[in-house]
Amino acid sequence: MALLVEKTTSGREYKVKDMSQADFGRLELELAEVEMPGLMACRTEFGPSQPFKGARITGSLHMTIQTAVLIETLTALGAEVRWCSCNIFSTQDHAAAAIARDSAAVFAWKGETLQEYWWCTERALDWGPGGGPDLIVDDGGDATLLIHEGVKAEEIYEKTGVLPDPASTDNVEFQLVLTIIRDGLKSDPKKYRKMKDRLVGVSEETTTGVKRLYQMQANGTLLFPAINVNDSVTKSKFDNLYGCRHSLPDGLMRATDVMIAGKVAVVCGYGDVGKGCASAMKQAGARVIVTEIDPICALQALMEGLQVLTLEDVVSDADIFVTTTGTRHYHG
Repeated sequence: MALLVEKTTSGREYKVKDMSQADFGRLELELAEVEMPGLMACRTEFGPSQPFKGARITGSLHMTIQTAVLIETLTALGAEVRWCSCNIFSTQDHAAAAIARDSAAVFAWKGETLQEYWWCTERALDWGPGGGPDLIVDDGGDATLLIHEGVKAEEIYEKTGVLPDPASTDNVEFQLVLTIIRDGLKSDPKKYRKMKDRLVGVSEETTTGVKRLYQMQANGTLLFPAINVNDSVTKSKFDNLYGCRHSLPDGLMRATDVMIAGKVAVVCGYGDVGKGCASAMKQAGARVIVTEIDPICALQALMEGLQVLTLEDVVSDADIFVTTTGTRHYHG
């Protein structure tokens, strides 16, 4: 897909896969609003006072129908919004189209390449010469990461004249980040520092992003305040547990169309996400085996009637592997 920003008739920027899906997206949005009474109550209670009037909000979060309801709640409360997805595969194209047409600037489509993904992230942060957003709604910390790496590169460039070198790392994704920052330095050497100065703060939704934030806080490099949404009770004890219990079998069946009943399913990790996933696999008729290094979580799995083994013991015999650890290369 050509990486060119498009505009609606009203002048709002966007880049989505198929704008003709907007009507379908609007229908699903109306259904989702019934299932999300908390956000709808916020619109009713706070809409008249417009608490976000004049605020710029950038989101890097799965561009789904449910996220679309969040975006339109933010705009109903007065915010101007620019959005991208935090995952290359999670975007629902009809949701992106509906929001791009009706509500906010969206840069997201299902099946992005890594290059397209980081281009979309940069577009969501690009509010023009007046700086960046006032608030960031982040999921995984990539928007936050881009600003921090950008500020670091700008300071080095200002002192030494040295540009970021993508060849300095073997990480393909970080090479793309450095390329974006390097190219931006040539046109605006203070771009990310202007973003940093304007930002009030970031909310972070998932464990991966929260770990990054705590690391930056510990080494003194965190540039702006951050709210840890991930560890709130309504996230960790509900979304992680019950949300994953709902979405795992749905995702498996959509992706593979294979019956789960009778299969051997290995769930790696038995935290809140692992508990939901193991419950879902068990209810779907799979024989569930758990791998877990934490003795308390392992004992919890055992008390739920689940077998607890090491990955080495089951890797040659299992049919389905579910990783809930947040650790890369867990399966080698």
